[in-house]
Amino acid sequence: MRHILKLGLTAFLLSGTALTAQEMTAEEVKRLALEAILENPQVIMEAVAILQERDEQAASQDAARVLSEQRVMLEQDPNAPVLGNPEGDVTVVEFFDYNCPYCKQVSPEVEALIAADSDVRVVFREWPILSDGSVFAARAALASREQDLYPEFHLEMMRMRGRAEEVSVMAAAEKIGLDLEQLRADMEAPEVTDHIEISMNLARLLGFNGTPSFVIGDSMVPGMVPLEELQRLVAEARGGQ
Repeated sequence: MRHILKLGLTAFLLSGTALTAQEMTAEEVKRLALEAILENPQVIMEAVAILQERDEQAASQDAARVLSEQRVMLEQDPNAPVLGNPEGDVTVVEFFDYNCPYCKQVSPEVEALIAADSDVRVVFREWPILSDGSVFAARAALASREQDLYPEFHLEMMRMRGRAEEVSVMAAAEKIGLDLEQLRADMEAPEVTDHIEISMNLARLLGFNGTPSFVIGDSMVPGMVPLEELQRLVAEARGGQ
């Protein structure tokens, strides 16, 4: 109802009527707004455009605020895996799921970005949202850090065909030489749970609703991003420092 009244009042004001909003009841606003719309149909489009512009401005401001508040956790969380140059001058944060086909498509692009830019660091946020198999895979990947094989395991999982489920995940782990008994034990470590919970919270705060999703400088970019666009965003972030 509030939105209807707001839209009606905006349309009414745009119609040029002399009365002020303070002099009218809600019913009068709606009646006069309808009359104005019927006489001038373009008014409704103008009103909608105004409200959309305000919503977009508010969303942009909210995003900038969240990025500012969460910057340290996004880029410097010691409990998040980092590939590329740990001391790089630009940080790319990727939220992903091992069962996401688009994440697997973008993985070679991220690899190419790291290979081409010696000053970029990539922070991986395991965000298993697609299935129980995704959760198992994320926990296994995070646990592989204890055996110093996270980069190898991550790439093996991204290149793996088929669904990430317990059997396929453990097969991938064995293929790269992980101690499976130790891996299962390390999967229950509190830091593994903490990483996933923080990923869930950060994604919610940032308004992400799917994988992959990236944060590069002040840009939040959902979806599959080709190498050229990743490089452009990195250059933009680097230029803004």
